[in-house]
Order: sequence, then structure tokens, then C-alpha cells
Amino acid sequence: MYPDLDRIIEANSESAFAFLERLVCVPSIVGAEQSAMEVFVNEALSLGLNVERLPFLNGALADRRAGVAPPAEMVTADRYQAVATTPGDADLTLLLYGHMDVVPAENPQLWTNPPFEPQRRNGRLYGRGAGDMKSGFAVGMLALRALADVAPDLFATKRLGFVAVIEEECTGNGALRSVSEHGVIASEVVLLEPTDLGLLVGGVGVMWIDIEVASPSGHAHDAGAHSSAFDLGLRLIDALRQWCEDLGRTEPEPSMATNLNPYSLNLGKVQTGDWTSTVPSHATFSVRVGYPRSWSPDKAEAVVRAVVADFASRSGFPVDPTVTLTGFRARGYLLDEKSALVRDLTAAHVAAHGVAPAVYTLGSTTDARIYLNDFDTPAVCFGAIAHGMHGIDESVELQSIVDAAKTLARFILKRFADEGAQ
Repeated sequence: MYPDLDRIIEANSESAFAFLERLVCVPSIVGAEQSAMEVFVNEALSLGLNVERLPFLNGALADRRAGVAPPAEMVTADRYQAVATTPGDADLTLLLYGHMDVVPAENPQLWTNPPFEPQRRNGRLYGRGAGDMKSGFAVGMLALRALADVAPDLFATKRLGFVAVIEEECTGNGALRSVSEHGVIASEVVLLEPTDLGLLVGGVGVMWIDIEVASPSGHAHDAGAHSSAFDLGLRLIDALRQWCEDLGRTEPEPSMATNLNPYSLNLGKVQTGDWTSTVPSHATFSVRVGYPRSWSPDKAEAVVRAVVADFASRSGFPVDPTVTLTGFRARGYLLDEKSALVRDLTAAHVAAHGVAPAVYTLGSTTDARIYLNDFDTPAVCFGAIAHGMHGIDESVELQSIVDAAKTLARFILKRFADEGAQ
């Protein structure tokens, strides 16, 4: 029994919030994660953890199990990931996980405060990445700092790791390479993603593609005589969106019975035209497409290419569109809700808060798929309550960081202490 656990977590909460603020201050978009990685490294060292930096060489051939590499212009030199571990040489019993990359914060003028200048308001911390998912690093470090106080010999015979990866937001190559190249794996993995204090156990397949549409151009005075590549592309996107919606009805995701559109399409970026008075002769549409968990990425790619080609042929496109993979080619995943990992995290949450956490799946993906699909390792997402992820004024509820740490600490105690924790 550890009666002082919650009191110590609450007493250390300000330190965790300050750590989160230091992380949010660093604009760690894809390719520029290293300064934020050092914030993590320093925090881990302050807890007495051993730290190893894991080289992540630019230009290395991406493993098609995860995703293609981001464009070279996005990345800086000398990239690395990091893993912090308790002392010893035994295999890791448990691995905590966080990703350091965040999505860009476009149009900062729309934010109440600059996106990389964290601010606390009404019980929340605002800033890009505050929720997704730098809050997870605060949860993990807060739990570990409390455990070092109440149970200093907890890791005497078993080891725990905490890995910080990159490229979660675009490929999954970071988690994959941390295991395949550096052997950072444990018997179980808890990904400290923001889950509203629930247990996220699965997701659908996700693929990123660029669709390039071309058409002969002409002067704007005779625009009606020319097919705009942009207009053609919009028609194609509408057809793809309808295909995704139909797929939700013909091949529904069993774990998402109430989700009528689990495979949603998102048009994220459009590049088109070169002159205001010229009908666009080219347009590139960057698209995120979901697909059934039962499909392989190869099948999803083949089907999407066929849908694009069929629509272009039936619609009389003057030039065949081209489809290029640009990031995720993520297979869907699902952890058994009866697994020991879900069971014991649920018990830890009940012990901490008196209620069971929600167990759910989403029409999206996380790096849990890497551990489950590629390394047959149980993995679940659990973390704080976030708002506005990927959007304007992203934030995390500070109390939820404390609440998540209370659950996580109890779970770790059960895994590492003989008597467990109640």
C-alpha cells in the first residue's frame, strides 16, 4: 500500500506542468524535433534515468510497413530519438511511449496567443502540441517522479523504459525504427496519447496520397473552353469521399458500430495554378483516406488507385491522374479488450478514481499499430484530456495530467511491486 502516492503526485504537479511548458515552447514540427528531444532527455536525467540517443539517419530507405519518408527539405541534420530507462541490463518489462513531433501551426494570427508560447487559462495549458501529445510526457514523468519517492526500490529487478520518437504524425517510421534498428521493446507498451482518460485500443487503416490532375490550359477570357485541373480534381475528391462513405456501409468496422463514417476522407492541402488569368493546367490534392482494418495497405493502395482511374476514365479526364504515396500506409489494428494490459489499466483507474475508463476505438491511427501488428506486443493508448488537437488554440486540461498520472502510477506499481497498489 502507498497511501501517500496521490499526495506526492499532486505536490509534484507544478514541476510536470513546467516541464510541459518547456516542451511546448519548442516548435518541434516534423524534421525539427531535436531541441524538444533534449528537453525530454534533461528531464529524464533529472529523475536518475539512463538515457540513450538513437540515431535516425536522414535519407534511410523507409520501411513500407509504416510510411514513406517525408520530403528531404522538411528534415534537419543529425536527427535522433531517445529512450530513458531504469538501471540494469534485464529486458524491459514495460515501455512508456511519447512522440515529440507536432503538426504545424498555420495562421498563428488566429490563435489567442502565439502557438509556441504556452499560456495557462481556465485550468488548461494552451499551445501547439500541449495536447497531442506533449501532455503524455508530463503524465509519464509525473508518475515516475512520484514512484521514485514512494517506492525507490521499485525497479530493482525489473526495468522500465520511456521512449520519445519522431514522425508519428506522418509515417510511423520513428516507432518502427526504434524497435527494428535499436531493439527498444518491452513486454507491454502504454502510449501516453491524449485519450480523455479512456483506453484507446484500436484504429482503422490510414493512407496518405497525393493526386495530381493535369489538363490543357488557356486564357481566362475563354475559360469555358478549357477544363480546369482544379475543377476536375474537386470532382474526383467528391467521388473519393462518396466511396469512403459507401465503404463504411458495405464493410463496416465491427469495433465502431455507432460510427457511420469510420473511413473518412480529408482533403488536407491543395496546390494549383500559376497565373490568375490562366485556367489551371495542374493541381495536386493531398488526401488522407481511411480503410477497413481487414485490408492490407497493399490492397488499400490498389483499390484507391483503381477508384481514381475508373472515375477519371468515365469522366473524360484529358490526362490520367497520378497517385503518389506521401506518408502513412498504416494498417488498422485492435487490441483485445480482455488483454491483461486493458484489464490492469482499468483496475488501476478504478482504484485511483472510482470509475472504469471508457474503452474505445477511433477512425484514425496511432503508433500502437506498430507494436501490435509488427512485433506482436500488447499496446494501448491512455492519457490526458485534450481539446482542439491539430487545430487553433490546442490545449490540455491540467488536472487531467494529474489524474492520468495517478492511474499510470498505480498500474506501474502493479507491474513492478510484489504487493501491487490499491
